Amino acid sequence: MTLSEKILARASGRDQVRPGEIVTCKVDLAMMHDSGGPRRVAPYLERLGAKIWDPSKVVIASDHFVPPPDVDSAEILALTRRFAREHEIESFYDMQGICHVVLQEHAHVLPGMFAVGGDSHSPSGGAVGAFMVGIGATEMAGVLVTGEIWVRVPESWLIEWHGQLGEGLAAKDIMLFLCAKLGMSNDYKVMQYAGSAVTALSMMERLVLCNMSAELGAKTGIIAPDAWTLAALREGGHEVGDDALRWQSDAGARYERHLEFDAGALAPQVAAPHSPANSAPVAEHGGVRIDQAYIGACTGAKLSDLHMAASVLKGRKVAKGVRLLIAPASTLTTREAAADGTLATLVEAGAIMLPSGCGACAGYGAGVLADGDVCIASTARNFKGRMGSPGALVYLASPYTVAASAVRGTIGDPRDLLAMKAAA
Repeated sequence: MTLSEKILARASGRDQVRPGEIVTCKVDLAMMHDSGGPRRVAPYLERLGAKIWDPSKVVIASDHFVPPPDVDSAEILALTRRFAREHEIESFYDMQGICHVVLQEHAHVLPGMFAVGGDSHSPSGGAVGAFMVGIGATEMAGVLVTGEIWVRVPESWLIEWHGQLGEGLAAKDIMLFLCAKLGMSNDYKVMQYAGSAVTALSMMERLVLCNMSAELGAKTGIIAPDAWTLAALREGGHEVGDDALRWQSDAGARYERHLEFDAGALAPQVAAPHSPANSAPVAEHGGVRIDQAYIGACTGAKLSDLHMAASVLKGRKVAKGVRLLIAPASTLTTREAAADGTLATLVEAGAIMLPSGCGACAGYGAGVLADGDVCIASTARNFKGRMGSPGALVYLASPYTVAASAVRGTIGDPRDLLAMKAAA
């Protein structure tokens, strides 16, 4: 069996599962946030007169309406806090960061887990070798009451990246390339990432691969655990044993497709409006004037992402007429970036710091775009109207490319600026 099939077999109490079979799985972890969580599921529980099957297996993060920009948002947050208190949910992260990042920072998701999340980017949990899928509010209500959900076993694709990413490239470039190469309609597939370029990635970079499997249209994404996985989980406070490394695909596992790519041949990618599938090498978009550069979201504002941006911005200034907005993915990210001097570098370059949260990525709070605005962002999606006005144009890129574009005032290749710094 593949890694995903092994997890689904364990969760459904079976020795073996095969693609296409429908199985009922016991849920190891359920995650919700303030937008699609308590305010959506509470009415179901009230009508049923039901309680949560196991509060210790539920995690809630308030990340969409934070800080509340209006009274309606404040009321949603108040409802979320009451729900967590009344249902005795101890793992409640109130305004501490984006749910997907917080889950990994605090080691809630472990290798071999079967987990669900009330957000389409819940496949992020696959970074540690878990099978995690996004579900809607009705399904979440069922999970909260029963602790179970049915799943049709998906086909798995093995996507191997060999070699090494070049200077100025990141996991975001890999995913934008795949969106263009594979399209966004790969329904009900598991994207399993492997290869030397993948195992060389930090855990937060692996999160980007699994997170953006949603942009490929996949059911989820997953990466087999290794020593780096265990080290990250232990740093997050979970004393996971070496036996967690048993969660691997069998040598003879069958994949529906096996794709191989050369990481060393990859150029920085930029996705043009209004789809991540409109991706191409940065040179094809060079010279496009921008009004705003946005470094934020679960795929683009983790500590590693801020380090990428700082490596380009150090000793430079944001171009006149350009707004560079940075919303760190979590409060822990902010603290660590402040401690190591990264925040100072960003601010000295002219960046405007925003609170941690989903923010403008999902069209909430500060940083949304006006009609006619052109923005380059480190987020995962650039659909029409997602970051504000439907008349705005949003390009997607890695934090390296976003920072380089902020300096230039036009979309450009970060490698030139990094090479200049190295030469100096």
